[in-house]
Amino acid sequence: MSSSGGIRWLAWFIAGPTIWAVSFSAAYGLHGLGCAWDWTSLAIGPVSLQRAAILLVWLAGMLACLALLPPAGRSLGPDARLPRLGLWIGFVATLFTLAPALVASTC
Repeated sequence: MSSSGGIRWLAWFIAGPTIWAVSFSAAYGLHGLGCAWDWTSLAIGPVSLQRAAILLVWLAGMLACLALLPPAGRSLGPDARLPRLGLWIGFVATLFTLAPALVASTC
């Protein structure tokens, strides 16, 4: 594996945890903003604006991990096993760590 190939492999390897970290930070940042700006009193359909914003971040994070699985395999070929596992880890981490924000009481 060449130097640039190693960097590309590393980028793919940390993609899942990075997506989780960005999703986690964005969701909890939106939670704080929603509390400060009273988004809980604004309804979008059956949910508050705050829950809708967190739901979108939650879904975007999980979909990003799933969407990157095929390109990781095509880009890395037989070396894609661990980077693909990293994407699955990011998916599961996003699923479980952001789900409570959707059902727990807010503010």
